[in-house]
Amino acid sequence: MSELRFVRMGFGADAVEYQEAWDEQRRVHAARFADEIADTVLLLEHPPVYTAGRRTADSERPLDGTPVIDVDRGGKITWHGPGQLVGYPIQKLPRPVDVVAHVRRLEEALIRTCAEFGLETSRVEGRSGVWVLGDPVETRPTLGGLSLDFDPRLHDEEFDARLNGPEYAPSNAGQRREDRKIAAIGIRVAKGVTMHGFALNVNPDNKWFDRIIPCGIRDAGVASLANELGREVTIEEVLPVVERHLLDVLENAELKPRLVERTPA
Repeated sequence: MSELRFVRMGFGADAVEYQEAWDEQRRVHAARFADEIADTVLLLEHPPVYTAGRRTADSERPLDGTPVIDVDRGGKITWHGPGQLVGYPIQKLPRPVDVVAHVRRLEEALIRTCAEFGLETSRVEGRSGVWVLGDPVETRPTLGGLSLDFDPRLHDEEFDARLNGPEYAPSNAGQRREDRKIAAIGIRVAKGVTMHGFALNVNPDNKWFDRIIPCGIRDAGVASLANELGREVTIEEVLPVVERHLLDVLENAELKPRLVERTPA
């Protein structure tokens, strides 16, 4: 495997517009496919922007007509913006590509990053990304005075959390003691080379997520390092830690092609 390199594209006042970063991803992707460069991770912040993966439903988008950029990654709708560290690993993998293994490696690097700051995180079966686990359902505060067995987000087809205020807002999932996602992952693999990647919530205004159904998940919310730790945490602090754990996980991984089961003729 080639040596991994990091490119810090821009943060804070130099945050990178989404389209500019997407164009740069495609340029780097082409160069990596041609073996002109090493595996590369682009790291940056974006100005506020909603992006929608291929599986996003209309019912998950902003109700007020806020623009959304439709992209060619997997997953559903999310938000990027100030206080969120975004990483786009552009890595050549053996074919047939094991996409799940790649996602698990990114999750592992981010789980280690959070642990270094004193926050225990985990995976949730059937849901990608990195999560802060909530309390057991039976010990959580009730929603609107109702038992969680009758959570309208899950059982009422007409219910829309985007119209029902802070009680159901994704940004308040911590107060409800629910599972909450601290890092989202959505990727694409083309010609054996990965694109897109992860977004780690360091210290963003998570109310941006309340205008959408983040990642299409209605019964959980979002978290950030700063909110969970109860102290200020900055992108500047987190950036070298993420780089170190990505380097360790991605460079030391034993990359193998996905096993393909063949039906006997």
